[in-house]
Amino acid sequence: MKHLKCCFAFLLCSLAATLPSRAEEAKGRYIASYHLRPGIHVSCFDCHGEEKPSKKAVASESCMVCHGDYPAMKALTKNVKPSPHDSHMGEVPCTECHCGHKPSKVVCLECHENEYKFRIP
Repeated sequence: MKHLKCCFAFLLCSLAATLPSRAEEAKGRYIASYHLRPGIHVSCFDCHGEEKPSKKAVASESCMVCHGDYPAMKALTKNVKPSPHDSHMGEVPCTECHCGHKPSKVVCLECHENEYKFRIP
């Protein structure tokens, strides 16, 4: 019985930990919320390729349908120094930095901490 109570407590804590991120998502601060704005017309299926999306990462090809391929993104961000889409790491999957249902992150800063300032959608 004690084990069952511990499991239940763990589940409740896990659920509570997701509440702030859901609140942030509801405020439109994540990419998924941005894509659901009026006039954008992007469905969950458009990115995930599934009617009932799983938690697996969205394929970069799904992003590229609307945003263009790596050369197009490189051209779009050519004035950003350094260009995050012209990386010495090659073609980094979009979801390494751009996260749909949680805060996005700048993977470059994992090695280049405090070297660059990026604003990432």
